[in-house]
Amino acid sequence: MNPTVYEKLQYNELKQIVKSYCVSGLGKNLIDKLEPSRQIRVVKNRLNETTEARSIIDADGHVPFLGISNIEHTIQQLEKGVILDPSNLLSMSDFLRGCRKIKKFMTEREFFAPVLSSYAISMTELQPLEEEINFSIKGNRVDSRASKNLKRIRQNIEATEAKIKERLNKFINNSANKKLLQDSFISIKDERFTVPIRAAYKNQVDGTIVEISAKGSTAFIEPNSITKLNQELVILKTEESVEEYQILATLSGMITEKLHEININMELISQYDMVFAKAKFSKQINGIEPKLNDHGYIKLVGCQHPLLTGNAVPLHFEIGQDYRSLIITGPNAGGKTIVLKTIGLLTLATMSGFHITANPETEIAVFDYVFVDIGDNQSIENALSTFSSHMKNIAEIMNAATNHTLLLFDEIGSGTEPNEGATLAISILEEFYQMGCITVATTHYGEIKRYSEQHPDFMNAAMKFNQDTLEPLYQLSIGESGDSNALWISRKMKLKESVLQKAKGYMDNKEYELTLVNPDRVKKPTRRNERSTEIYPYQKGDRVTLLDHHDKAIIFKEMDHFYNVIVFYQGEMIETNVKRIALDIPAKDLYPDGYDLDTLFTDYQTRKLEHDLKRGSKKALRKIRKELRGD
Repeated sequence: MNPTVYEKLQYNELKQIVKSYCVSGLGKNLIDKLEPSRQIRVVKNRLNETTEARSIIDADGHVPFLGISNIEHTIQQLEKGVILDPSNLLSMSDFLRGCRKIKKFMTEREFFAPVLSSYAISMTELQPLEEEINFSIKGNRVDSRASKNLKRIRQNIEATEAKIKERLNKFINNSANKKLLQDSFISIKDERFTVPIRAAYKNQVDGTIVEISAKGSTAFIEPNSITKLNQELVILKTEESVEEYQILATLSGMITEKLHEININMELISQYDMVFAKAKFSKQINGIEPKLNDHGYIKLVGCQHPLLTGNAVPLHFEIGQDYRSLIITGPNAGGKTIVLKTIGLLTLATMSGFHITANPETEIAVFDYVFVDIGDNQSIENALSTFSSHMKNIAEIMNAATNHTLLLFDEIGSGTEPNEGATLAISILEEFYQMGCITVATTHYGEIKRYSEQHPDFMNAAMKFNQDTLEPLYQLSIGESGDSNALWISRKMKLKESVLQKAKGYMDNKEYELTLVNPDRVKKPTRRNERSTEIYPYQKGDRVTLLDHHDKAIIFKEMDHFYNVIVFYQGEMIETNVKRIALDIPAKDLYPDGYDLDTLFTDYQTRKLEHDLKRGSKKALRKIRKELRGD
C-alpha cells in the first residue's frame, strides 16, 4: 500500500509501540518489515497466532527469551569465512540455549497454542555445540582447558613470567640500585618487562631501553639478566595465539556446519518474538481478535483508536451490508476525522495480525487497498493548492482502486467554490460507488447530504453535539444528518434573533434582501453582463499591474475593439484583456516630453549597437557583417 496511507493513519506509530514489546532485534526486524496482508487466509493465521500467544501470556505471564539476541551479523561473518572471536561465540551459545528453552516451553503448551507449538517441531536443538562453546570459552576468552597444548603453553608462560619477576624484584630490592630507580615497581612496555630508571643513570644499567617517558625523566629498561627470558616469553605467547586461533577456527567450523539449522532456528525465534510482542500489546490494550470477512463488511462495536489513551469515546460503526457509502456530517472539531482514522487504522491493524480494543461482535473486512485523503495536502514544492493536491490524490486513488478497496475522504470537495466542490464531490463518490468501493466521507456541504439521502445505497451519519454546553460528544449516529451548528452556537452567543432568522431563510430559499438604505446616495452598480462605458484608454508606455501575476508591466499596443491590449512583461509581449490589468502610473507621468517610448521595449545591447552604427563604428559594422554571413 501507499506509504502515505501509513503516515496519515499513523500505522507506523502503532508498529513502533508493538515493536517496543520485542525482546530482541530479531523480532524488531520483522515488525519493521510487517505490512497488512490482503489475503484473508494470511490474516486469519496472523490473528490466530496472536490469540494463541495471548493465551500463553495470560496463563504464564512470560516467555523464556533470556539470552536471545540478533545473531544475523555473526551468521554473515561465518558465511564470509571469518573466524569468530570469543564474544561472538558466547552470543551464539546464548542463542542456542535460548532456542532449546523456547522449544521446550512451546512443546509443553500444545494445549494452549497448537499452531504456535507446532512451529517448535522445526526447531533444532544443538546442545552438544552449545556445550562445546561453553567448555572452550570462559570469561570472554579461550579457556586453558580447551586443549592440552594450550594448557601446557600457558603453564610455561606463567613459569617464565614468574622467573622474570623474581629477577627484576632482586634488581629493585638491591640497595646498590636504589639511586638508579625512578620508582620501585615492574612495568610492562611493548609486552616486555622493564624497570623505571632515572634518565640521568640510564647508561649505568646494562640492558635495553624499551621506552622513554613523555617528560623524558624516566627510561624503561629491560635488564640484560632477563633478556633471554623475555624472548622466550614472546615465543610462548606467539604459540598461545596460534593455539587459540586453531580452537576458535574449530568452533567456528562446527557452527558453520550447522548454519542451515541455525538459520531456521533464527527465523522461528524471530517469528515467536514478533508474535509474543503482538500478544503483550493485546494484553496491554485488552484487545480481542475480531471476526473477518472479504466482502467489504465492517462492523465496529465499542472500538477505540489504538493510539488514544484515557477515556476515549468508543466507536460504533457499520458499513458494507445495507449501504456501501457513508457520509458523515457534524461540527468542526466534532471527531469526524478521528472516526475516519479509527476505521482505517483498525483495518490495517487487523490485516497485520494485531488485536484491537473492541467488543467481540466486531467484524473487519480484508481489503486489497486502503486509501485516504485526509488533511491539508498543499504542496509547496509542486506549487499545488490544497484543492489541487486533493484532486491529484483522488485521481491517483481512482486509477488504483479495485472493487475490494476501502476509501476514507475527509471534507471531500472542500477548498474550492462550494457549489462546484459539492457537485464534483458527488460525481467522485458516484464513480467510486460504481467501481464497487466501500467509501466513508466527511463533509459540511448540504448538497452532498441531500444526495446521500436520495441514493438507496448511501447513508448519512452525524457526529453528536451537546447543544447545552456547545461541546462535541464524539459519538457517531448513523442514519442522521448533522450540520455545523453555526446558527445554534450563534444563538447561544446572543447574536440577534432577527439576524439568525434571516440567515435561516437564506439557507432555505436564497432570496436575498437587496433593498437600498438610501437610493439617492448609492451609485447604481454595473450589471454583471453589461460592460462599463468608462474604460481607461490605455496608452503606449503606461505602467500597469497584471492582476493575474500581481506584477508590473508596460503597455506596448493600445486597446483593440475586443478590449485587449499588448503588454511588455519580463522580456515578452503578452496579450491580455483590460479586465486583467489595472493602471499604475500613466506614461505622461513617467517619462519626459519627447521621450522615445520604443526604447522601453528594446534591450540595452540592441540600443548600443544602433547607437554605434549611427556614429560610424567599424567594430559595430564588422559585427553586423559577421551575423549576416552566419559566422
